[in-house]
Amino acid sequence: MIAAVLGSVTPPGRLHGALEAALRRSAADSVLLDLAEHPLPFAGTAAPDAPILDAIARADTVLLATPVYRGTYTGALKNLLDLLPVEALRNKPVALVAMGATDHHHLGADWQLRAVLAWFGALVLPTSVYLTAKTHDGEVAAHALDQLIAGLLALTPTELGPPPLAATRR
Repeated sequence: MIAAVLGSVTPPGRLHGALEAALRRSAADSVLLDLAEHPLPFAGTAAPDAPILDAIARADTVLLATPVYRGTYTGALKNLLDLLPVEALRNKPVALVAMGATDHHHLGADWQLRAVLAWFGALVLPTSVYLTAKTHDGEVAAHALDQLIAGLLALTPTELGPPPLAATRR
């Protein structure tokens, strides 16, 4: 099962629509977890007892999608990642999608999320999808999202090395 997480707290918009359509086209067992519909406490302020965290931990694969704010992924997505236990993403295939107003920040969210996901020991696909307001609903974007989901489903959860440091220090 794919847990597709949309890291935005605003009402569903273009990125939500693009993900929803791509998941529907894939016909894979999936769930779209929009952070606008799943409010979370700030990390460190309360015990995280949220169904969204369980859904991500139970998923076979995860697709993380974020609008680009100030050159990177959202604080809401960072908060979610802070609440997730290492085991929720360790050795799990993860794909990345970002959407910005222009192409200027196309790698910001990608490379910064990769660093955080390495901390978890996640298996991140080598390429990601970047959409803009002009390209999010076109054929090229749909094809790229379809290829990303196909790659995500083809990647098998496995250990490719030692556990991440976060899993060994408790």
